[in-house]
This record gives sequence, structure tokens and C-alpha cells, in this order.
Amino acid sequence: MDEQKIIPDLKSHDKKEILRELAGNLAAHEKSVDLELLVAKLIERENLSSTGIGEGIAIPHCKYNAVDRIVMSFGRSVSGLNFDSIDNRPVNLFFLLIAPNTQKAAGEHLRTLAKLTRILRSEDFKRRLLQAGNSNEILNLILEEDQKY
Repeated sequence: MDEQKIIPDLKSHDKKEILRELAGNLAAHEKSVDLELLVAKLIERENLSSTGIGEGIAIPHCKYNAVDRIVMSFGRSVSGLNFDSIDNRPVNLFFLLIAPNTQKAAGEHLRTLAKLTRILRSEDFKRRLLQAGNSNEILNLILEEDQKY
């Protein structure tokens, strides 16, 4: 993840808009990504079950042939947004994860999801992400937490 792929204040108000805003940010910085195709894949994945995992967190993700490595973007809503989360609570922190559709990448995709889930169990980390002032602060917090695991 890099600072350009962080949205400190999401503008969207519903699930499809949120997915489009996150995907749009990612597509703007990953030239191989087609925005419309990515949004369609994310919506398809959400139709299986919500990636709003509860406690203010969502990790929308999908496999996407046009990338050759896992790519991520992050979005934040301090007030929280409806994302059909499993606990029916608003979501504040969104980690968008896109992985290549290869056998090799499948394991890395699952490990990355697991690591994100572990990191996001920390109430202190979530609180600091919500309080961070800008993209640079958010990135530094994420990188700092990532080093612990």
C-alpha cells in the first residue's frame, strides 16, 4: 500500500458507491485495472456474502486477472457507512484487496486476509486509524502495525 491509495474521508453513501470509490482510487494508480470490470467483480463477490466483517471493518476483495500481485487501497469514514456488515453496524475502515487469479496467489491472498483480520482486532489500532489526520499518518500507522506481525 502507498499513500496515493488511501482515501481519508470517503464521500460515498451506499455500498455500491463505496465499492466504486475504493476501486476508482485503486484503478487510478494501477494502470492495468479496468474500473468497470473491477466494480463488477467486487459486487459479484459482495452478492455471495458481505465483506463487512463487523466491528466497523470491511475487507472487500476479489480475484482479478489484470494484476500480477496483490494490490490494496484503504478508505475511511469517521462517521461510519452502511455496508451490510454482518453485525449490522456502520463501517469506518475499508481495506480493498485485489489478488491475481492464479494458484500461487491464492495462498498469499488468504494469508493477507488473515493478517488484516489479526491486525484489525486491535481496538487501539482502529482508534488510531480513526483519529489520524491525513493519508500519510494513516499509511504510517498501517506500516507500523504490519511490522508487528
